[in-house]
Order: sequence, then structure tokens, then C-alpha cells
Amino acid sequence: MTEEKISYQEIIKKIKPELEKVIHFLERELQGIRVSRASPSLVEDIQVECFGQKFLLKQLAAISTPEARQILIQPWDSSYIEGIVKSLEKRSFGVSPIVDKNLIKVNLPPLSEEFRQDLIRMISQRKEQTKQTVRRWREEVWGEIQEKFREGKISEDNKYRAKDELQKLIDEYNKKIEGMIEKKEKEIKE
Repeated sequence: MTEEKISYQEIIKKIKPELEKVIHFLERELQGIRVSRASPSLVEDIQVECFGQKFLLKQLAAISTPEARQILIQPWDSSYIEGIVKSLEKRSFGVSPIVDKNLIKVNLPPLSEEFRQDLIRMISQRKEQTKQTVRRWREEVWGEIQEKFREGKISEDNKYRAKDELQKLIDEYNKKIEGMIEKKEKEIKE
């Protein structure tokens, strides 16, 4: 029996950080989707143009939620206000930001049933995009495992073990994705 030169576990282990990035990206995307409660995460990653450069809102202001349906933005400098307001209006929450001295208030209306359905459709699209990314990673790793098998660096038995192990990992991440989506849908329906 020939000794294997490459461990299939090492090949599979290489995609774990990439799959984690996919999960974190989805998590950030879902945080930015409005539900019935106001949250700083709805606005903190909005890009704001100031002085010819782009900044994340959280880099330019303190963001809080003093009430269930209100986001309060306190810019570090009053010269940021105009850029912040423009960016918030572009983001289109269906609300207009209100400037009150050096504060910007965003009052969120209750969600209409139609808007809830739009949000659920949007989340469904995000889920599908995320799962496609996970499938691409699976295909890439499976291709590498098959290539190593053809080169004689992985045995046939281990090729099939790798396929099972890879699928188990992919199933685990798909389950995380489903759980995140279900939780967000539940928040939207409340």
C-alpha cells in the first residue's frame, strides 16, 4: 500500500475560514435589514461621503436607540451632518432623517404587511446567494481532492471519506444559514 502524500483533512480544513467569512457576511447583511425594533446595526455600516472620502457612519458618529422605533445619530463634528443625512436618504428606510441641532433622528414607522413580505423575499435572496457561495467552495475543494486522487496523492478510499466529510461540513454550514434566516424571518413577522 502506498503512503499518501497529502491529507484530505488538510484540504477540507482550508475552506473552514472561508465558510466562516460567508456566515459573518450574511450575519452583517441580516443585521442591516430592518425589523420592528430600531438598532444601531441598521445604519452603522452605511457609507458616508465626507471631504471627498468615504467613511462608515459608525466612524463619524455615536449611534444609539433611545426608543424602540428611533435611531439617534450624534456626529463627532457638525460638518458631517450633511453627508450623513444624504447617505441615510439614499439608503431608503422609507423615512426621512430629522436634523435637530447637532443630532440626527431617524424615526422608524411600524412595518406594513407588504413591506414585511418584501423583507422576507430579500432575505430569501440573501440565503440563496449565500448557499451558492458555499456550493462554490464545496465544488472547489472536491475538485482539488479529485485532482490529488488522479495524481496518486490520495487513495480511492480516502477520496470517498473526504467526499463524506466535506458534505458533512457543508451541511453544517447550510444548517447555520437556515437557522439565521429563520430567526430573521421570525423577527420580521413579529
